[in-house]
Amino acid sequence: MWETSGSQTVSTKLQRVAKLAREAPGMVWTTLAHHIDGNFLREAYRRTRKDGAVGVDEKTAQEYGLDLESNLESLRERLKSGTYQAPPVRRVHIPKGEGIATRPIGIPTFEDKVLQRAVAMVLEAVYEQDFRNCSFGFRPGRSAHQALEVLRQKLMEIKGGWVLEVDIRKFFDTLDPGHLRSFLDQRVRDGVLRRVIDKWLKAGVLEEGGISYPELGSPQGGVISPLLANIYLHEVLDVWFEDVVKPRLRGSAFLVRYADDVVIVFSWEPDARRVIEVLPKRLAKYGLTLHPEKTRLIPFWRPRFSRGPEAPRVQRPGTFDFLGFTHYWGRSRHGVWVVKRKTAKDRFRRGMKRVAQWCRENQHQPLAQQHRGLVLKLRGHYGYFDLPTNGRSLSRFRYGVLLLWRRWLSRRSQRARLNWKRFAWLLRRFPFPEPPTMPPILRPHAASP
Repeated sequence: MWETSGSQTVSTKLQRVAKLAREAPGMVWTTLAHHIDGNFLREAYRRTRKDGAVGVDEKTAQEYGLDLESNLESLRERLKSGTYQAPPVRRVHIPKGEGIATRPIGIPTFEDKVLQRAVAMVLEAVYEQDFRNCSFGFRPGRSAHQALEVLRQKLMEIKGGWVLEVDIRKFFDTLDPGHLRSFLDQRVRDGVLRRVIDKWLKAGVLEEGGISYPELGSPQGGVISPLLANIYLHEVLDVWFEDVVKPRLRGSAFLVRYADDVVIVFSWEPDARRVIEVLPKRLAKYGLTLHPEKTRLIPFWRPRFSRGPEAPRVQRPGTFDFLGFTHYWGRSRHGVWVVKRKTAKDRFRRGMKRVAQWCRENQHQPLAQQHRGLVLKLRGHYGYFDLPTNGRSLSRFRYGVLLLWRRWLSRRSQRARLNWKRFAWLLRRFPFPEPPTMPPILRPHAASP
């Protein structure tokens, strides 16, 4: 009973904040923290993942929940009185793409996650009324699949164009807290919330037994970090492009952004060249830089090939990657040129490497247990990469998983390898799911942007 009534109370509060923010887009909020009461923190606790890695205090969600009411009341009092101390985040490194490059991830304590969730819920109610439709990353009711579908539909509408792949070098590490504070000043000046946000920005990073205090950046991995990143890039990129750049262009153009992954499409090449010249200056103004090798302009016009031995040769359109998919032009079943998507090569190889590593680490587990683990990995891969025209890549991935499983099962014994006849019998006993056929954008649960 409490969970239902508490959630409804919190939802009502957030709806009121959102309504007022929508009706008064220029209003600066000076009182927001009073919404974060006991019910609000309980709802934030309910929305916080319970199976995440532990922070510097090594306290799990289960341990925190043993005395939940007392812990949440203490958290509320410390927030309101200003005595809450943001603990350092524990930094770990995860692989980034291929090679030896890694991405640093900051892991807050569970209590810090709960408070960050509560503050993010309040700020989202305000900023969701300001964010532009071109932004899709880490926003309620929006997803990467929607960003991909909007990009595809608009490319089809203008029959392609010039695609600018924008890669911001180490965005989360170079985000300037000073500029972020000035952006927050335009909308939220609540002293309690701003004080705790400053504490998160100044919280140290625990790595290899030592604590450091970076002057720039916002640690990836925190609940509040994606929202702060969206606020930052909303001002630096979205508003600038929509309100300043587009009115000055001769042709049509549009931007699609998912967190710090950005593509800009132009129907006229001179427009693209002009933006390429000013974009580095715009980012440098706010402490950001473009990656010189990963930022590139690709001709992506719909093919206009003529047939016949004397037909003039026309340059084929290029391809580009966005959110793990390679975009290219291809013929539909009806012979019409359409924008197609397939799993990007680096993402495909990365998935195969992870499966191979998992098989190696679990090769001596019971077959049923190995089968369950691999099926979960396959379904997770299908869940994201199941898009129209990507069936071939999904089938290749499934076949690659089967080959890897057979290879590592053959290494369980030094006597003989697992022959194909025996492996075929094994697959009949432990079948693997085929790639789905229905496009995710057409499924009932897919929300429209």
